[in-house]
Amino acid sequence: MKVAMKVGGIDSSQIQAMLTQIRAASQSSAGVGGISGVNSLQGLGGVQPSSKVESSTKVDFSATLKAVLAQVNQSQVKADVLGQKFALGDNGVSLSEVIVAGQKASISLQATVQVRNKLVSAYHDIMAMQI
Repeated sequence: MKVAMKVGGIDSSQIQAMLTQIRAASQSSAGVGGISGVNSLQGLGGVQPSSKVESSTKVDFSATLKAVLAQVNQSQVKADVLGQKFALGDNGVSLSEVIVAGQKASISLQATVQVRNKLVSAYHDIMAMQI
């Protein structure tokens, strides 16, 4: 049995889910930007590295980060559009769709902020190291 640890309002399972989405996003855009995996993010949140990683695989971190931020932005925009349609009385949009889209956008934003906080913390730790 795995117990989820609560970290700043988000439990570790939500962070794990966001990291899974980041990997899926990078793999889905492999044909577009040449991204084949997010190996540099595997150390965050206790994620185990995959058993088989090619040494010639090169990860473009900035492209992966841009793709993930674009997905988070897209979920925010989708939630806003659905909310506006519902408020204007569009019969094709139900309240449950609006609420689910809003919650998905909120969770993705919170998870992104948590990943950013981990990255900033790691950066500060590295900068504080003695040479």
